[in-house]
Amino acid sequence: MSLPHWAYVAMLVFCLVGTLPLLVAFRLQVLQQPVRLVLAIALGGAPFLLWDLYATHARQWSFDGDQTLPWRVAGLPLEEIAFFVVIPLVSIVTYECVRALRARGRGAA
Repeated sequence: MSLPHWAYVAMLVFCLVGTLPLLVAFRLQVLQQPVRLVLAIALGGAPFLLWDLYATHARQWSFDGDQTLPWRVAGLPLEEIAFFVVIPLVSIVTYECVRALRARGRGAA
């Protein structure tokens, strides 16, 4: 596999590396509530994953084999499925970080 095959994975890793340190920096409790986190990710990502499956099978769009890893699940690249976990996760962490910063701002006034 060449470097372009790893581009999508690299983007997902970049999102995680840029966001997960916020958990420690702001003492966020996101990971201490795994049921809520999994529900939020599943409810947020599932409709888009289903839509993605439908659109791919209907040939409305496709994934370039030269720019994705070769492994597929139901016709979707693994990294596309990971997208629907990683992006909701980093969105939740970012949201909780903003909430923590806003709460600190209110406490300082």
